[in-house]
Amino acid sequence: MHWDWAVAAEVFPRLMAGLVVTVQATFVGAALAYALGLVLAILKMSENRAVRWTVYWLSEFIRRTPLLVQLYFLFYVLPDLGLFLSPFLAGVIGLGLHFSTYTSEVFRAGIENVPKGQWEAAKSLNYTMAQTWTRVVLPQSIPPMIPPLANYLITMFKETPLLAAITVVELFNAANIYSNSYYKYLEPMTLVGALFLLVSIPSAYAAMWLEQKYSRRN
Repeated sequence: MHWDWAVAAEVFPRLMAGLVVTVQATFVGAALAYALGLVLAILKMSENRAVRWTVYWLSEFIRRTPLLVQLYFLFYVLPDLGLFLSPFLAGVIGLGLHFSTYTSEVFRAGIENVPKGQWEAAKSLNYTMAQTWTRVVLPQSIPPMIPPLANYLITMFKETPLLAAITVVELFNAANIYSNSYYKYLEPMTLVGALFLLVSIPSAYAAMWLEQKYSRRN
């Protein structure tokens, strides 16, 4: 077995197209994970015990079951119930739901770190609840959350090969389809690893830089 540059050149455009899908799935899934995670964090701090416990156990159920099983449920089980999702949509929903249970804990910790005096000050200024959240709480709590949220973004990027199980032609699946068609595995899979490293290593350094930046501010 030896490296064949002709094979590498042939498969590379397919891998780049797959990488675009991978990046798209990562960012769309992350946007959903962040938005839903913030909602879950707020609900977990609700004064209503029933709401708190319902959201807590729902989050635990999603977090403690494999992402792959959740993807299969969204893409293969929901059609039996009359709900059909495209592979890409099922993939980003799966990523977003799964990782929202992790980002919710980041948001909850950040929100709980806002001093009680800030809440009382907002109340004394007759701020509405919406004004309190948007003008006082979130501006103070979000900056320290950026490093861990960035780390989850990188983790989500590395989990995208699971989308191949529901026929999303992302980076790994693009290589897999080519390899199974031409029985060439060395070049496609090596390039997949190289492309993942090419994206994830700079992203990891960026996350470390953000962590150092905001830790100095605190």
